[in-house]
Amino acid sequence: MKNKIIAVLGAILLVCGFPLSSVAADKAGFPDVPDSKHFAEAVNDLASRNIIGGYPDGTFRPSESITRGQAAAIIVKLTKLETTNVKDPKFKDVSTANGYYKAIAALAQKGVINGYGDGRFGPNDSITRAQMASIIIKAFELPLYRDPDYGFKDVVHKNGHRDGIYSLYQLGLTTGTSPTTFSPNASITRGQAAKLLKAAEDVKPGILTMHAKDFKWKRFNDVSKTNSDVFDVVADSEIPSQVNLKTKIHIVPKKEGTATLTFSGAPSSDTDDKNYRKYYVHVKKVKGAWDISLEETTDIYSTPAELWMHYERRENNEAFIDAESISLSTEEGELVNERVKFERCENDSLQYCHVIYFDQPGKFIATVKYMDGKEMRYYVTSTEHKDQFYYYTHITPIKPNEVLQIWDGALLGKHVLPKGSEEIATVTRDPGTNVFRITPKKTGEFFVDFPDSKVAPGSHRIYYGITVRVSKLGPYLHVYAAVSEEDDMVFD
Repeated sequence: MKNKIIAVLGAILLVCGFPLSSVAADKAGFPDVPDSKHFAEAVNDLASRNIIGGYPDGTFRPSESITRGQAAAIIVKLTKLETTNVKDPKFKDVSTANGYYKAIAALAQKGVINGYGDGRFGPNDSITRAQMASIIIKAFELPLYRDPDYGFKDVVHKNGHRDGIYSLYQLGLTTGTSPTTFSPNASITRGQAAKLLKAAEDVKPGILTMHAKDFKWKRFNDVSKTNSDVFDVVADSEIPSQVNLKTKIHIVPKKEGTATLTFSGAPSSDTDDKNYRKYYVHVKKVKGAWDISLEETTDIYSTPAELWMHYERRENNEAFIDAESISLSTEEGELVNERVKFERCENDSLQYCHVIYFDQPGKFIATVKYMDGKEMRYYVTSTEHKDQFYYYTHITPIKPNEVLQIWDGALLGKHVLPKGSEEIATVTRDPGTNVFRITPKKTGEFFVDFPDSKVAPGSHRIYYGITVRVSKLGPYLHVYAAVSEEDDMVFD
């Protein structure tokens, strides 16, 4: 009987507050919570709203721990969660007579809390910092960041609360107990809990959440944003048992600015409506609060395409060989632009590498004349994707011939050409070498066989032959050649 009285008294003290502590909080605050404490503002605010309370002696005792039952009661009151007609969670240590029963049942019904593996909830156990992190994310329906990679060395990968802790960190609600520790197994103090809860309450209104059902979709599929630090986009599930089902997405503001967002979805029924959305996301602060607005658009940006000759690289800091001019034609040969604007590739280790931009779909031939007198043609396809902000481009350097050099020490033996291969391409071999020269004649494919190939002493590679494929890119023949080989090493 004594234990029951203590449990009920604890609920009154923490959740409702005694009249003395409420008065003290309203007028002068708690004597043991000076304004200099980092949690003082949160404690005084929550106490003034009777979310939390102090002790009969007028103190708050911020360094003391709170129990799982007390935490449930506070969170239910703060989130205004309905506690009537709740389903009994059947925790064997939480009877209907327990002072925290309704709060625990409401949170369990919503999927916010779970018990221990033995069927207990542990209402009188001190709640840990890790447990509180997971509960706050779920209770306030905040974004759940996954695949964390951050500097809390004491939060191991197998920790079930890792995502919750990381989410608090990403949302700016915690910095840990030190730059490298979170102390996940330590009991959370009353002061820490007040600060976390108030911070969660404050951050929630600034986050924009969209649900798949708002678009008459079952779920979201591809969700992406431009490479921008204006906002984070986090996909989440509303079904606790299916955490990877993207039924909602959160837009989390990080700084003022504009960035782009695209996503697609799986329609819940047959519909003629498009299954994607494309937005400009405008983020700004209005009277100190985040404001997010979405502007739907059909824009497609000018898209960069990298023209890089044969994977050439600069050696020993040699001078960069620039382009003299670049012209662009359709694959049918119609001139589009005689002098296309270009720039060097960002990676300065690449030789013969330049970037041009496409602002229309189609198939094109880009002809590059280099300062050293060389000339190279590139076949470029530019495809429009209405659900993206950029064209999809694919670039193929056109090879009018190919020189293929296989390792000098390889014991290839003779090479055998299949019948009729001479109509597709001529293949010659420099005498006494493993250098093959291929000149295309018409489209087709064949395999050059090395029937007598052997593994060379000191090597583990065996070479079977060369695949030769000739295709037509616009009006030009293009040859592709690849060596067929494998590691013939045998392990004892």
